[in-house]
Amino acid sequence: QVQLVESGGGLVQPGGSLRLSCAASGSIFSIDAMGWYRQAPGKQRELVALIMSSDTTNYAGSVKGRFTISRDNAKNTVNLQMNSLKPEDTAVYYCNAYLRTHASSQLPDNYWGQGTQVTVSS
Repeated sequence: QVQLVESGGGLVQPGGSLRLSCAASGSIFSIDAMGWYRQAPGKQRELVALIMSSDTTNYAGSVKGRFTISRDNAKNTVNLQMNSLKPEDTAVYYCNAYLRTHASSQLPDNYWGQGTQVTVSS
C-alpha cells in the first residue's frame, strides 16, 4: 500500500514563508509526477504546482514566481517552498502523486495525502 504524508503547514504572517514536504512510502517502483493542490473553504480544489519525471513544472498563475516545487527522487519526496505568502493562500494543501507500484505496471495510479493546513494571517 502507498501513503502520502504531508508536513510543514502552519500559521504564518503575510509576506512570510513556509516549506511543505510530502513523503511517499510503501510499495513504490517509480513516481511519474507529484504535485500540490489546495482547497479553501467554499472553493474548488485547485492545482498549485506539479513536477513531472522529466522535471518539467507547472504552476498556478496565482503562485508563479512565489512558490517553487522540487523533488528528491531518492527519498520519494516532493517539496513546495512558499514565499511572499498572501492571505488568499490560506487553504488545506494536498499532496498528489502518480506512481507505479511495480516494474510491470504500464500505467500509474493516483494517490492523495490527507492534507495540511496553511493559514496566512496577521
